[in-house]
Amino acid sequence: MSIPVLAAFVLAAFAATLAGTGLALRALRRRAILDHPNDRSSHAVPTPRGGGLAVLPVVLVAWSIAAVTGLGNPEPVWIACAAALGLGVVSWLDDLRDLSPRTRLVAQAVAVTAGLLVMDGEGQYLGGLLPPALDALVAGLLWLWFVNLFNFMDGIDGISAAEGASIGIGVALVVAVAGLSAPAPVLGLTIAAAALGFLWWNWHPARIFLGDIGSVPMGYLLGWLLLSLSAAGEWAAALILPLYYLVDATVTLCRRAIRGEVVWQAHRQHFYQRAAQRGLSHAHVVFAILAANLVLMALALLTVWGIAWLSLGAGFLTVVILLAYLSGRPPFRAEDSRRSA
Repeated sequence: MSIPVLAAFVLAAFAATLAGTGLALRALRRRAILDHPNDRSSHAVPTPRGGGLAVLPVVLVAWSIAAVTGLGNPEPVWIACAAALGLGVVSWLDDLRDLSPRTRLVAQAVAVTAGLLVMDGEGQYLGGLLPPALDALVAGLLWLWFVNLFNFMDGIDGISAAEGASIGIGVALVVAVAGLSAPAPVLGLTIAAAALGFLWWNWHPARIFLGDIGSVPMGYLLGWLLLSLSAAGEWAAALILPLYYLVDATVTLCRRAIRGEVVWQAHRQHFYQRAAQRGLSHAHVVFAILAANLVLMALALLTVWGIAWLSLGAGFLTVVILLAYLSGRPPFRAEDSRRSA
């Protein structure tokens, strides 16, 4: 795909999501499909949820077209799209009437298994550090966790759209610089374009939320991109790009588990949520995360030239500094953060 065609394709995905989200917003308002504030919410007024009704179709159509027209082996992309569509249906039902955690987990496990069975990984997702069978098992568990954490982390305006765009662009850059054939850069760029088209409506104060129908399939497809990148040999880059989401969600979950809390219930204990509670605006928090993501993207590119472990260490340090800032801990005190908001 030439650069002008790629640019037009990506712009079309952005425009389609931008327009589609506006249509979805009106439909959701008419049907009163709203996310009502409660003691665990970060919003103050009832807000339509279900923005994934616009984002998911655009991404699936874009990926399907890319698979047909420009990929040597389109089967893994088709299976990923079919699995994401199935997750979208289950997640929409969950948005409407709250399915059980077991039902959601089974659907996600089936989707992850289907994706792994056709992915061009050959048991090398984790850099060959584990035997092939164990490598695939661990990769599947990580993918399953990523799907859920992406949903868990969608708790303030703009955060998941910004994270999705960062990961999509980061994957495309690493693929292009490394000269890889898979995953194709167009897949990362189109999911980023769709995320940015949705971000127009989801920026603070948000007029619409992704809902599970948006966050769960998006987490699945981003996980597919990251695992495909890892399977192509760039495992360090695949770990660095989503590192903030991975660390924030994992640390928060472990803390809740240690305290004996029900880990899958909604809460306001993530680092970014605590930052909002301390007085930072949603936009301020998202800009801080985006700044860290730019550093992570640069570090991911360094791994292409063989600087893997040093880049990983710098990536973790970047995330630790971000978490300290969001927590309002020294040298970033909450009073200083509120003064700069």
